[in-house]
Amino acid sequence: MTQPVPGTLKKTPLHAKHRALGARMVEFGGWDMPVEYSGIADEHMAVRTRAGLFDVSHMGEIEIAGKDALRAVQHITSNDASRLAVNQIQYSALTTPQGTFVDDVLTYRIADDHFMLVVNASNIVKDFHWIAEHIKDVGGDAVAVNASSRYALVALQGPAAAGVLQSLTGVDLSAIKYYWFSTGEVAGVRVTISRTGYTGEDGFEVFAAPSAAERVWDAILQAGRPAGVVPAGLGARDTLRLEASMRLYGNDMDDTTTVVEADLNWIVGWKKEEFLGHDVLRRQKAEGAPRKLVGFEMLERAIGRHGYEIYIGGDKAGVVTSGTQTPFLKKAIGMAYLPADRTAPGTEFEIDIRGRRARAAVVAMPFYKRPK
Repeated sequence: MTQPVPGTLKKTPLHAKHRALGARMVEFGGWDMPVEYSGIADEHMAVRTRAGLFDVSHMGEIEIAGKDALRAVQHITSNDASRLAVNQIQYSALTTPQGTFVDDVLTYRIADDHFMLVVNASNIVKDFHWIAEHIKDVGGDAVAVNASSRYALVALQGPAAAGVLQSLTGVDLSAIKYYWFSTGEVAGVRVTISRTGYTGEDGFEVFAAPSAAERVWDAILQAGRPAGVVPAGLGARDTLRLEASMRLYGNDMDDTTTVVEADLNWIVGWKKEEFLGHDVLRRQKAEGAPRKLVGFEMLERAIGRHGYEIYIGGDKAGVVTSGTQTPFLKKAIGMAYLPADRTAPGTEFEIDIRGRRARAAVVAMPFYKRPK
């Protein structure tokens, strides 16, 4: 993250709220976004133990509709969208013919012939052009629309999230299962509520019209004050998602890494007849990929951060894709791509940290799993 260049960055509908709350702002994907308010560790712990409210309005929404919308979504994404019921959500990938990531996405089934893909902020334009071009491959009746300007999006995450949000809506939140969504009102504002998140905690993401975003944001913070809800920034969002072993596009996966290499076989619809990149992924599944994303823990006092080189037996063997000292687990952890024959838990390697080699070992993921 770098310092913002005044006047050149996009702003979410909640930008003035972040400034008023004293957030430290940074450039992220072309947006001027809050990285922290009270401190990354403080916000991280609030989400693990109470709840935190994030502005994620910079994320993009691309809708695909028409009689052949399902065929189009099946062609451009790796997961099997035919398994989605209306109001259900699926984690998936937009894939290239090489089986690599154009982006990772959430696929919402709004109706039998209407889908919405929630995409990463920095990829909105790229994804939309990719989708618009490749849904033509299947022919028929399907149209893609970049609907990102229609939505503001906030995420309330943490064990107190359900209770706080329930006090503001008539929607029965207990009836919304994980990775499902419903519609209704929050604080008198028409919204879509999904039981999703990027922190490893129970929580909800609330879509509203940009003009109503401040009303929803203020209402949640006010209702959550007795429960200790705090505004949280992108810094805590990053440490929380890493602790929960959730990949970040641009760090842990991109258009040079395949879905199999990213160890995300579970988001591939292996029984689908075809999708972009299916032949490469099926071959890697059968024969094994040359490398795989693994989790690691440091074996000495050091932090292996994004971009640091990894050495095994004196030879360069990979690069750290994500790494941090986690506030909750109080460990230095990370992810990295390693040669396939060096990915077994317990395998040790060295990370070059500014000229000093520090020991680390492969561990099973997830690092953190929410108690049920």
